[in-house]
Amino acid sequence: MVKVYTIASGKGGTGKTTVTANLGSMLARYGKKTCILDADVGMANLGLILGLEDLPVTLHEVLAGKARVRDAIYDGPFGVMVVPCGLSLQGFQQSDPNRLKDIMTDLVGEFDILIMDAPAGISRDGVIPLTIADGVILVVNPEISSIVDSLKTKILTETVGGHVEGAIINRVAGNSEEFNHAQMEKLLGVRVLGVIPEDPNIRRASAGRTPIVVKYPTSVASRAFKHIAADVAGIEYVEEAAAVPRERFVDRLARALFRAKA
Repeated sequence: MVKVYTIASGKGGTGKTTVTANLGSMLARYGKKTCILDADVGMANLGLILGLEDLPVTLHEVLAGKARVRDAIYDGPFGVMVVPCGLSLQGFQQSDPNRLKDIMTDLVGEFDILIMDAPAGISRDGVIPLTIADGVILVVNPEISSIVDSLKTKILTETVGGHVEGAIINRVAGNSEEFNHAQMEKLLGVRVLGVIPEDPNIRRASAGRTPIVVKYPTSVASRAFKHIAADVAGIEYVEEAAAVPRERFVDRLARALFRAKA
């Protein structure tokens, strides 16, 4: 049976789209037929961070009834399939979010896992992805404003009949192993699925329009994403050894020179 997840947050800037891109990529890497869909129709960014822009057909055209969703599916990292959304204001104005449920119905027979990147905050457009998912995953920053906004999103999800699967705590400074899972679970009232530490490589990967799990696979954030994806996929996560830095040419030359003098 296909599993549909919505990635949501109570406010913008939590890293929700980055989580979607990396989680979806790793699920595909683990052998799950995965599709990620940018349901943030007004503030779409998923295509940008994956290098998928200026495309002939996007979710905007599908929501406007001008194209089929199969025409808006593109190849992403590790074989994940991506349905990006357009960037134009006109495309947003012509989109009908109520078509999203029919779109998901068209896709469920083709994939093992569908992931929607939902609009941040509480809005009419944001409610629909909360209601049609099997589980909502909250992306939360470890700060009081993000926690409070996430609680509002959790309450809204439950009010409209949705189910909150858990939370991913993103951008945790310092040693993530010292993060208090129990305290955060108590505050949010849901299971913490994983903790993503603050990692400068995330910005570097985003600038290169590539998920960090592809660009910097052994970084601390990548290992955290891989662990969460394995949990979602229902497989055992095997910790990967960090890459051994390659010796620089200057170091090799100096070592050779000193050896020759000895």
